[in-house]
Amino acid sequence: MIYFAPEAQAAYAALGLTHHRTGYFASRSAPMGAVPPEVVIATFFNFYPPLVRRALEGAWTIAAPERVLEARYEGADRALRRAFGDALGSTDLATVARIARAAALAATDDVSGRPLFAGHAALPWPDEPHLVLWHAQTLLREFRGDGHVALLRAEGLSGVEALVVHGATGDVPDVMLQSSRAWPEGEWHAAVDDLRARGVLDASGALTELGRRRRAELEAQTDALAMPAYRDLSADDAEQLVQLGRRCSRMVIDAGLLPVGAATRTVDEAGQ
Repeated sequence: MIYFAPEAQAAYAALGLTHHRTGYFASRSAPMGAVPPEVVIATFFNFYPPLVRRALEGAWTIAAPERVLEARYEGADRALRRAFGDALGSTDLATVARIARAAALAATDDVSGRPLFAGHAALPWPDEPHLVLWHAQTLLREFRGDGHVALLRAEGLSGVEALVVHGATGDVPDVMLQSSRAWPEGEWHAAVDDLRARGVLDASGALTELGRRRRAELEAQTDALAMPAYRDLSADDAEQLVQLGRRCSRMVIDAGLLPVGAATRTVDEAGQ
């Protein structure tokens, strides 16, 4: 939600980071330090490289990574206080924060090959339960994401090709994926043509049987790489993480902190 919350955007703008993409790229990469755009291109994986370079041009001279991180936490704090309301002091929130933190800490036992996760894992933990939950969720997201990127590269998929395959599943409209990552028409269609030639897409742009099978295998392998974070949770804690986490997600959505379509689908899938 931090990438959509108006509270976060306002906090970045107060630093002078007024370009609508700069706050996203700078805040997510800030745990790695004042890295050049090429590091962000590599770790974020599927954004059009010139977009990243434009968004980060001069960003670290406007605001050092430490200030960007402070703004990010400020935005998360304000947004979640608005979303959770009276639930801020609840036992349920304290419980799900405790479990999520345990999972995130388990993930930090081995950061090898996970650069974006490692940067976030080196940050100090906040104290309040809503921010503990948010930080833990951020760590778990980046832990899974770094593993996913490694598998996509091993499969021989570029960033734009991974987006095309995602769009072909029908889970998210390909026009949304293309526009949000700023890929030009020519490069997008070239990726479609290449995936057709490799038997991943059919003539209509849908996934072939091979494409569906390989995507399912990649998702399963990604889940397996993410499992160390959850392996030591008790069955009761795992169930509470799902159920209480789902309630928190619903409050975030109801507060308007996520695009409704994508967010609703995420919450529905979490409850399956």
